[in-house]
Amino acid sequence: MMKKPKLSLCLAVFNEERNIHLPLQSASDLTDEIVIVDGGSTDKTLDIARRFGKKVRIFYRKNQSMFHRNKQLAIEKARGEWILQLDADEELTDELKKEIKNIINNPQKKEIAGYWIPRKNWFLTRFLYKGGQYPDYTLRLYRRGKANFPCQSVHENVKIAGPVGYLKNPILHYADPDFSRYLYRWDRYTTFEVEEILSKKNKTKKPSFFEYFFIKPGVTFFSLYFRHKGFLDGFAGFVFALFSAIRFWVIFIKWKTCQVNK
Repeated sequence: MMKKPKLSLCLAVFNEERNIHLPLQSASDLTDEIVIVDGGSTDKTLDIARRFGKKVRIFYRKNQSMFHRNKQLAIEKARGEWILQLDADEELTDELKKEIKNIINNPQKKEIAGYWIPRKNWFLTRFLYKGGQYPDYTLRLYRRGKANFPCQSVHENVKIAGPVGYLKNPILHYADPDFSRYLYRWDRYTTFEVEEILSKKNKTKKPSFFEYFFIKPGVTFFSLYFRHKGFLDGFAGFVFALFSAIRFWVIFIKWKTCQVNK
């Protein structure tokens, strides 16, 4: 009789040949199975994934504009008692692996359904520690059947049915190793935010020019750079605060031109 997997690593990927080695190399020895939902990659993403052996299970579904739907499919396909959900540009530290291993191998007195894990975000030249970017807790470890993605917002975490705990050691996130990669993601996320506005057009007021060109950018930059001390992260902290602020200009422009072209 086949032993039931204890821990499943779940990934939703699309053309991630530059990154997918990060979660696979760092977590493959910890996990009993690796569940990958591929959105139609045309690069070597899946060739790299298959090198990690028989524990890799690959499913296919067209890349979704709301990409959490493919993440949800991955956790639905998992068979482990516990699920560790990572992005293709994230990796585990050795200290975090020890924490996770201790949890899944030693039943807790209290029935914890999931765990928040801190995350360090690499931006251009360094990990950001200020500007509200650390510890950046995210729900990534949970019992199978206890979590699901609402699939309503691009920035959402899973919803957990039950009590949650906190881990100490961080995931390392390499989303923005260079400015071109950041701008690609920046453009993608601003488009998602416009789609969210349009989907709520009957429930919320329309964006206003003054709000999106002055109020929101001003408040965001002040909060990230001064209130949360983003200036201590040097030039990278300034760029992050600046582009987090002016994204509202882009959101308004995309929304406005979308309205005109209807």
